[in-house]
Amino acid sequence: MLIGLATIVALFTLLWLVSLIIKNASIVDIWWGLGFVVMAGAYVLTTDGFGPRRILTVTLVTLWGLRLAWYIGSRNIGHGEDFRYVKWRQENGTSWWWYSYFKVFLMQSVIGWVVGLPLYFAIRAPQPAALTLWDIVGTVVFGAGFLFEAIGDGQMRQFKANPANKGRLMNAGLWRYTRHPNYFGEAVLWWGLGVIAAGTAGGLVSLVGPAIITFLLLKVSGVSLLEKTLTVTKPGYAEYIATTSSFVPWLPASQGGSAV
Repeated sequence: MLIGLATIVALFTLLWLVSLIIKNASIVDIWWGLGFVVMAGAYVLTTDGFGPRRILTVTLVTLWGLRLAWYIGSRNIGHGEDFRYVKWRQENGTSWWWYSYFKVFLMQSVIGWVVGLPLYFAIRAPQPAALTLWDIVGTVVFGAGFLFEAIGDGQMRQFKANPANKGRLMNAGLWRYTRHPNYFGEAVLWWGLGVIAAGTAGGLVSLVGPAIITFLLLKVSGVSLLEKTLTVTKPGYAEYIATTSSFVPWLPASQGGSAV
């Protein structure tokens, strides 16, 4: 398991050095998904053989990691540093160079390692040798989450590409039923990977990763952090909160009702 930790810490340390050169910590977001791909690769290279579960797990996480990296990269590259890192850079002044390593890069690498526990068990466990019902159910759950995240991202990308929507609120498509379909989809797909791993010797320990990423998306780096800014900067967002579920998709409430 420490192989995965060493691999992802080394990767994010290299990214930190690059961020100092280009003066942009936002590259860490592009590499969030790819970090899991690299970690999965490290587990495979230190495991004998290529069983069906290993192939399935690596294929799923690679598909997700590459899509997410492409989406975030195409959205961020050329648009400067993310507002979160700009704020922290200003707050820490000359200390930012080392502070960014611990608060941004090292922290994300350690979190990624814990979230990636299902990868360790699904790839490294020798038994069951053949795919089981756990793998089938997990793949279906992963697929649902992957599609939800990808469709939500695609709808937002299309919305922002229309100049007529500048300054407007996106509340159509999946965004009509949840304020954060991308975060919900990411949580679901990790639960899918957790189910796959739970069918091995990892058991319920495999679900620690999905539980942590769900908590983080809801309470720390996802919904909570983003909405502190959107409520202030985006016209109509307070009304959107009142009528639309924050995470789990649900039918929109009336203006006089309340959202989930």
